[in-house]
Amino acid sequence: MNSRFDEICRYIEEHLEEPLSVDDLAARAHLSRYHFIRRFQRAHHYTPRQYLIHKRVERAKALLSNSTMPVTEICLAVGFESLGSFSTLFRNVVGWSPSIYRARVWEQRRNPYKFIPGCMRTMFGITSAVQERNFQEANTEQPC
Repeated sequence: MNSRFDEICRYIEEHLEEPLSVDDLAARAHLSRYHFIRRFQRAHHYTPRQYLIHKRVERAKALLSNSTMPVTEICLAVGFESLGSFSTLFRNVVGWSPSIYRARVWEQRRNPYKFIPGCMRTMFGITSAVQERNFQEANTEQPC
């Protein structure tokens, strides 16, 4: 039975951009809708719809991180039909809106030290040019 669900998962991942219904997936698995949902959830700890949403969001995260495609195009490219539902579901799964997620990923690439907690930088002796410059500026200031 797991191989049948593995096949369904592969099918979902290969057809994310297409409209996929639970009824169609259940028919592919040769199960009733009810039994398909129940067994899929038992095997994957997600309902088929939740699994589909998570896979679409994963693909959207990759596109947001590695392309300059507009968010609307990404929304459609990963199979969502409306920007509003995409943004809401993305925020529910990731914790940030798609545009904020993209901005944070790109900022982290430009300035990786900004995202390392100060205690960890101190513990491992990591310094950044910004930290050193701020430290030097602080030492050259004249007291009042």
